[in-house]
Amino acid sequence: MHNLRFRSLITFTSLWLIGRQRSSCVEEGTAIGDTKGQAWNNDWDQGNPMAAQVSAGQKSKASRHIIMVRHGHYKKSKATGDQLTDLGRRQAKLTGKRLREWNISWDQVVVSTMTRAQQTSEIILKELNFDPRSVVHTDELREGAPYLADPPSKARRQKLEESIRRDGPRIEAAFRRYFYRAPPDQERESFLLIVCHSNVIRYVILRALQLPPEAWTRLSLNHGSITWLTVHPTGYVSLRFMGDSGFMPVQQISSRCSRDSGLKPPKEIQNRG
Repeated sequence: MHNLRFRSLITFTSLWLIGRQRSSCVEEGTAIGDTKGQAWNNDWDQGNPMAAQVSAGQKSKASRHIIMVRHGHYKKSKATGDQLTDLGRRQAKLTGKRLREWNISWDQVVVSTMTRAQQTSEIILKELNFDPRSVVHTDELREGAPYLADPPSKARRQKLEESIRRDGPRIEAAFRRYFYRAPPDQERESFLLIVCHSNVIRYVILRALQLPPEAWTRLSLNHGSITWLTVHPTGYVSLRFMGDSGFMPVQQISSRCSRDSGLKPPKEIQNRG
């Protein structure tokens, strides 16, 4: 575990330095280097001891499906902590029903320890045939600032970089822990369900697809939405879909938290008349 965290810190630091270099190029008005022609790295997961080790002659035989769910709509509260709203609970129930319709036999369920993710997972698990006592609860998947964004955020640079240095290695560790090709003894495809947060999901999508991680703020995810990534035996990763919330009534779709106690349609819904 400690070796994995150390490797995550090294990887994050390397990515961070590259990201800063790219960011400075943009600020100076220089174009970011063209990524065309860069070969896909099939051995991206070899630092994970669970993955089939190519150098040792091991071969992966099955695919690993990683399905990620963003928590439901919530309300910020200093007194009671961030809690799901009635809308968020309805979203979580709809998400659980959607997952149940797929009739998947879940191998593992992993949940962020933040309250809104815990509450979402409890509602979802009532819809699924999975023992709540087998759920893994982890701080690594807690929300945070995963990486220096491009275009840069309007937030104060020093404060933002402090947040990224604090959260980035932890979120990178979560990526390295749960994203890898199947071990050689896995004979059938497996299904991992992760319930966590928008920033985490957006970052790991880009990392898994070997796309620039600084682009994470350009992606958007609705509350209760489902994202499906597949790690194939060759090490190739495909995104089946991202942020699917089409199974929800349009009036119940939201993407931002609310400080209001009453339920109001999101602005984008109000504007549709």
